[in-house]
Amino acid sequence: MALHSAPRLGVVVPSGNAAAEPEIGGLVSPAFNVHTARFPVLPGKDLRGRLEKYNDVLPDVLGNFGGLRLDAAVVSCTGSHYLLTPDGDRALCAELSERVGAPVRSAALAILDTARAVGAERLVLISPYEPWLTELSHAYWESAGLAVDRVVKIRAGARFSPYDVTTDELVAQVREAELPEDATLLFTGTGMFTFDALAELGKDSGRILLTSNLASAWWARDALGLPAHGPDAHPLLRRLAERTGTRTGTPRADSAAGAGPEAAAAGRDAAVAVS
Repeated sequence: MALHSAPRLGVVVPSGNAAAEPEIGGLVSPAFNVHTARFPVLPGKDLRGRLEKYNDVLPDVLGNFGGLRLDAAVVSCTGSHYLLTPDGDRALCAELSERVGAPVRSAALAILDTARAVGAERLVLISPYEPWLTELSHAYWESAGLAVDRVVKIRAGARFSPYDVTTDELVAQVREAELPEDATLLFTGTGMFTFDALAELGKDSGRILLTSNLASAWWARDALGLPAHGPDAHPLLRRLAERTGTRTGTPRADSAAGAGPEAAAAGRDAAVAVS
């Protein structure tokens, strides 16, 4: 598909998140063009205060895309949505989808979609968060029906800081945990770089390896009817599909989903013509 007519994926990220754009962009290219909006900088607020504010301002941040018609959008901040219940998250995203005129999904809900697609019912949570946020994450997954068998807390040096975890630190701490060969590992946090770690850890076993950004890309492709095992899909998406035997997408509730990138582009252009 020509660059000018490729579907547009909006990605909303925290101001200091350096991982979401390159990882999601790499995962969905060349099927999508990725466009980004950032949450505001909030000086004086602690982490929880920032996450709470993100949920408050999310409609306005999505509104900053203005006249740029999107075909789908991902809220690339799991932490703020862990403050919600899964049902509350779904309700918020449904409201945002109505306002934007395109499907909007949080990274947390995209993880649930992807876990369902690959048949995962239990997981090991790989978390670089501060302990209180890891506990919220744990509770979110359990509330959504995913059993959390174990939590592996990932440190950047001596502290918890998703943005600062190196590949060597991530790989070493996961391997030190000596996890079961058949475990599904969920690396939570859109701001933790994972590509190189997944490539290395993928050599160890046939475990299912999920990340926030990988799930976001899976959902975005699926929302437009593009299978994860397609010839243009990123190797990490194909690996996920192949290792799980997945050959179909997740069920889609919105009527526009599954129409394919050409139909999405045509619909977007029609919307522009009458706007």
